[in-house]
This record gives sequence, structure tokens and C-alpha cells, in this order.
Amino acid sequence: MSASAKEKQTSKELEQLKIGDSKGRRAALLADRIAAGAAGLAAFAEGLSEAEWRTPVSRTDGRSIGVIVHHVASVYPVEIDLARAIASGQAVTGVTWEVVCEMNAKHAGDQASVTKAAALELLRRNSREAADAVRAFTDDELDRASPFSLSFGAPVTAQFVIEDHALRHSWHHLARIRTALGR
Repeated sequence: MSASAKEKQTSKELEQLKIGDSKGRRAALLADRIAAGAAGLAAFAEGLSEAEWRTPVSRTDGRSIGVIVHHVASVYPVEIDLARAIASGQAVTGVTWEVVCEMNAKHAGDQASVTKAAALELLRRNSREAADAVRAFTDDELDRASPFSLSFGAPVTAQFVIEDHALRHSWHHLARIRTALGR
């Protein structure tokens, strides 16, 4: 093969890598971090006694640890839908911290007696589906920014929404649970 032919071949291979990368490494890494966070929360929660499962997460947040685990599991679909909206260039309006607090309060009442088995099954299923959905994002979608009411109308990227919500959520609540239990 001539030097010119090799150069053209290498050029084609690089172009294919760029095309293949549009759905690739960044999305996969984000998805892996979502899965890791959920796995860490699940592993910790599995070892809790029934009394620990029913322990309030803090003095200011009376939800039980079990309700919190179920909460993390139940909001993955919402978090992914918000990221998809931003990724499509759509502004997200009407989702405020007040709305989130109302949603959380309703969830806490509805799930006050959630079992560990039910919460963990939902956590595993919804986190797996969220990670799979994130793997489908292209780099262009991850980079797209639109106004996001939960960030006070700031134009944030879909990647930011994924990192700040679906990815961070399990880590955040696991830290709070550990604090509540003194671990």
C-alpha cells in the first residue's frame, strides 16, 4: 500500500472514530457513574436493619431512610426526561424547587411503609434504565444547552442536568443516610 493510500485509510479510520464517538465515551462514562452510584446505595441499604430502614434521615427531613432510597429510585425517569428535553433544545419551565418539595412530600406520604425489597428492586431497575438511556445520548445532545427552571432559568447543558440530577442523586442521599446512621 502506498503512503498516499495509507494516509487516506488512516483518514477514513479517524473519521469513523469521530462518527462512532458521537454516541460513545462521554455518555458511557456518565452511565457507568449512574450505575455505580445506584449500586453503592443499594449495597449499603441491603445491610440495614429494619430499625435503620425506618430511621428519619435528619431532624429537618423526617423521611425515613427507606423512603429516601425509594425516592432516589422513583425519580430516575423524571431526571432522564428533563435531560432529554434539554438535549432536544427545549427549555424546561415550571420545574421549581417548590414543585420538587411538593413532589417529595407526596411521595413520602405514599411510600411511608415501603419495603426494602420493593425499594431496592425499583432502584436497580430504574437506575439500569436511566444508565441505558444516557448511553444513547450523542455528544451534541450532551453539549446542547437550554434554559432550565430548576437552575433558575440558566441555560445549562444536558450533561449538566444528568450529572447534577440522575448521577449525583444517589451519592448525595447515600451521604445523608450515612450521616443519619453515624457511619
